[in-house]
Amino acid sequence: MKKSGVAIISLLMLLSLLGGCAKEKEEKVSSAPLSEKQNITIGISKIVSHPALDAIEKGIQDELTQLGYDNITYDLQNANGEPSTAKQIAVKFKADKVDLAVGIATPTSQALVSTLTGVPIVFSGVTDPVGAGLVPSLDRGGEYTTGYSDMTPVREQIEFLASIMDLKRLGHVYTSGEANAVVLADMAREVCNDLGIEFIESTVTNSAEVKQATQAILGRVDAIYVSTDNTVFSALNSLAETALEKQIPVMSADPTSAETFPVLAAIGFDYYRHGRATGRLIAKILEGADPAEIPTQFMTDPEDLDQLVLNKDVADAVGITFSQDVLDRASVIVENGEIEHK
Repeated sequence: MKKSGVAIISLLMLLSLLGGCAKEKEEKVSSAPLSEKQNITIGISKIVSHPALDAIEKGIQDELTQLGYDNITYDLQNANGEPSTAKQIAVKFKADKVDLAVGIATPTSQALVSTLTGVPIVFSGVTDPVGAGLVPSLDRGGEYTTGYSDMTPVREQIEFLASIMDLKRLGHVYTSGEANAVVLADMAREVCNDLGIEFIESTVTNSAEVKQATQAILGRVDAIYVSTDNTVFSALNSLAETALEKQIPVMSADPTSAETFPVLAAIGFDYYRHGRATGRLIAKILEGADPAEIPTQFMTDPEDLDQLVLNKDVADAVGITFSQDVLDRASVIVENGEIEHK
């Protein structure tokens, strides 16, 4: 009888535990969408301030405003290129109990995912979310995480540069500790191998090293390629001006910043549109969509892709002439310091 009584009690405890878990799961599924809250707090953490990431941040807010979310308070944070600061921001968001967190760029997204629990997290401006450990695959989100990838068309960018100049040696400055930058450097190296172009790389650990890293390879390259590397982009003006002094053209993966910095050309997509698209994704989650059921999103709208910015002032300075076919393809032309949107 004693053993039987213990067995019955154990069984009842197990059933109670299972019932509690089922109830918890049911509560998670049936909980009201965030949009029904009177006040919503969204924390946005970006790794550094530069035109592309700033455009994402603004695009998110503009899209949610246009969609009618007038009850959102934003906590906008900038890690200033420091992963340790990104972690502190994530801890702050956890302490403040934000309703939803947004990571702009890989390091800030990683910090949010490793720190927050039970909070929807949306990443944006992340090249390789699987490799960064943000989601298990591109086909599904993490338990609370999904977002937009900014995978850039590396091959198209380098092939375009090779088509407008005699390109035998391509320099590349990138951040050795930034996951997306390493992935893109590997891709650029592979493209150069395919095209028979010598790939000359120079790495940095922070934005203060970008100018020196650029100077270190200028005498050995015909041009420099800059990917969507957040650390390097925060010092893009310094890199481009340093290269221009030696009449070395720069090919950029970010059309947004190419309009204001002295790069020869840029091919990519509009980061402001990237932010607007991210805002629409956030709205779905606010309305109750489960991040785990949302695969990683990509910019596939034809209006968002293949933005080509050409700088005729830089072309003149480095002795390159754009053909009429290339000029006709451009979406933005910079000439005599004036920006013309076509």
